Amino acid sequence: MTKEIETVEHVSGSGIPVRGNDVDTDQIIPARFLKVVTFDGLGEFAFFDQRFDDEDEPKDHPFNEDRFRDASVLVVNSNFGCGSSREHAPQALKRWGIDAIVGESFAEIFAGNCLALGVPTVTASQEDIETLQSYVEDHPDAEISVDVATESVSYDDTEIDATVDDAQRKALVEGVWDTTALLKSNAEAVARTAADLPYVAAGTAGDADAAGDGEEAE
Repeated sequence: MTKEIETVEHVSGSGIPVRGNDVDTDQIIPARFLKVVTFDGLGEFAFFDQRFDDEDEPKDHPFNEDRFRDASVLVVNSNFGCGSSREHAPQALKRWGIDAIVGESFAEIFAGNCLALGVPTVTASQEDIETLQSYVEDHPDAEISVDVATESVSYDDTEIDATVDDAQRKALVEGVWDTTALLKSNAEAVARTAADLPYVAAGTAGDADAAGDGEEAE
């Protein structure tokens, strides 16, 4: 069965600002939540230790504010997603509802893990990002538009010159970011190739269409 390959050329939605440089993956999703069998439900633990104290009482954090509850565009500062390479960090953000991240800069592995989920990581200048964060804080319901293809971010009457890594932009716009979908869409070719390989056991060559159906956390 062929699976349609999704392209990601444009993302829009209300924004949510998380201020601070060097926000690492342990802040995004604490290590104790990495023992899950699947990523389902991981969104509720995004920024958990930044949002709650030791008695699980809420702290002042944008992810706790009702006005940002339906936000889908995260606006961050410099070196976001640094630290360990845990893929749970973008998984948690995606499951919280984040479809795009706009920031000053991103840790390379974090950006790669976001790409694997179809979440663009778009960069802009410090001044433009801080202005956007302030705007979002004052206008939590306003729409932020992220154009991956043209590398721009717009809101109100303002358009920001942004940058999307060339390889990321190509993968998102051409729909080649989802390797599982690519495998499924070429299931017959995969099966033919597997059948010609002497080290592939008989009966497994036709299993390509089932590859990737499970979403287990490693």
